Parts: sequence; structure tokens; C-alpha cells
Amino acid sequence: MPTTPFASGILDTLTRVPDPRARRGIRHRFPVILALALAGVCAGARSFTAIAEWVHDAPTAVLERVGVVGLAPSEFTIRRTLARVDATVLDQLIGAWAWLRSSVIDGRRVIEVDGKTLRGARDAAGCLTHLLAALDHSSGVVLGQLEVGAKTNEIPMLTDLLDPLDLTDAVVTADALHCQRATAEYIVARGGHYVFTVKNNQPSLRNRLKALPWTSIPVSSSGARRGHGRRERRTIKATEVAAGLGFPHATQVLQVRRTVTRRGRRTTRTSPPRYAITAETHTGRSTYCAPSDMRLCDFAGALPTPPRWKT
Repeated sequence: MPTTPFASGILDTLTRVPDPRARRGIRHRFPVILALALAGVCAGARSFTAIAEWVHDAPTAVLERVGVVGLAPSEFTIRRTLARVDATVLDQLIGAWAWLRSSVIDGRRVIEVDGKTLRGARDAAGCLTHLLAALDHSSGVVLGQLEVGAKTNEIPMLTDLLDPLDLTDAVVTADALHCQRATAEYIVARGGHYVFTVKNNQPSLRNRLKALPWTSIPVSSSGARRGHGRRERRTIKATEVAAGLGFPHATQVLQVRRTVTRRGRRTTRTSPPRYAITAETHTGRSTYCAPSDMRLCDFAGALPTPPRWKT
């Protein structure tokens, strides 16, 4: 499998997926069926039946562009073929294609790692399917994903997920579950940087961050947004710790405070501050969508030079 992106189009990319069918009796080319399924999903289809309905209703010109010659494949053909696809290979190829076409923020790649349990999808043992995915921050495009088995968890799977991706000068953000020393060492060893949320699963580290003189640290940035009948403002502070934080390569700390004002009740609630750590020092402004449980993180040094504190 290629571990670097390639410049071909999506239809050419799909030709690289191995065809699991026997050669005898084939009526429709395998890449064509994959392309039809992809187009149907992009159009909003969420089941085999919906994909087949989209194919049935699609104009002839559209089907010809995808590569359909003669009759389009039936629902049974689409269902049977997709059920036998090697999902890991397909994920890797689509991820490589998406990597080349997704954007960067301020000249660098920003990758968010997040895990989700799929609703209604179960494995042979009846367990819900849980996926760990790497997403491009700017576009939300999935660059790769792995299934997390019922007998393991996300932590050891993260390195397998990131192995095919080029982490040179990239920033990897993850939630508190992945705030692990081994994960930090892995990312830095591959030339990348990290932003980790810190919660009570790292109590000593969180207490050190909480004890910093935040009242003396200026605000780096503040932003507000409206939606769902409320107004939400996030205030972010950033500082460096000269003596380090006792966590591999981490020297910069971020504090995020969220204040929510609800229009109907006219009440204002300020959530407890959340913290994140990173190994990289910034002198400019770079706003990244941070770990999923923080939602926003100004991964920039504070003003031209963030204040430094000794511990």
C-alpha cells in the first residue's frame, strides 16, 4: 500500500482497490460500483437501498461520467460487492487521496484525532463499532480511520492510525484520553507537534497547570459565536513554562474559559477552565480547532512573546 499521496483522480484511485469477486460472471467493473456508492453517499444516501435508488434516478450523462456502460448495477449487486470490500485498503487509498487535496493552516498540516461509536453498526459478536479517525482540521476530511476492537481501546491504536501519514511539522490534536507520554514521544520523534487536552486522568499534570499564575497572564484571544439560542464566548490564554511541565517536550500551556449566555433565560454561566499542553513555541497567531472536547484552541503564543514562568 502506498504511504504517500498520489495525484490521480478519485476514479483512478478506486482502481487500486483489489476486486474481491471471482472473474467469472462479472458484468460491472469494480471501480464503477465503488464510484456509484461514493457518489450516492455524497448525495446523502445512508443505506444500500438509498444508494441503489440514487443510481436508478441519476441521469444517463452522470452515470456515463462514472463509467457505467449499459445497465446500471442493481441493489443486490451493489450490496453484495460492498459487503466484500477490504475496508482497510479502501480507507488507506481514500485517505491518501484526501491528504493531497485537503488544506493547511498557516502553512502547516493540522490533524485532529477523534473516536466515535457508530449508531446501529455492530460486529459479528454484537458489539457496537467504534472508529478512531484522523481528520483534517480545515476541511473536516477524514484522512484515515481504524476500527477499535472491543478488547482494546483508542490509546494503542493511535500510532497505527498515524503511521501512514507524514507528520513532519504537522500538528496533531487529541482529547484527554490521548494525553500519554508514549504518544507524545511518538509524535515528536516523527517530526510533528501535539496539542493535548489535560483532564483528571493526568491529575499531577493538571494540578501543575492549574497552579500557574493565570491572573497575571494576558488574554491571547477571545471570540464569540451564536447558535441554538445562546451566545458563547471563549477566552484563551497561553504561556510558556521555562522549567518544563514534567511531560515529554511540553513547555507551553493553554487555558480556555467558556462563558455561555442563554437568551430565553437571560442567564450567564462560566464553565471551569480547561487546559491543553503543547511542545511548540509560537510567536505568531495560529488558530486551530483543537481537541474535540475543547472545540477551540488558539495554538499561538500569546502576544508577540508569551510570558514565561518558572515552576
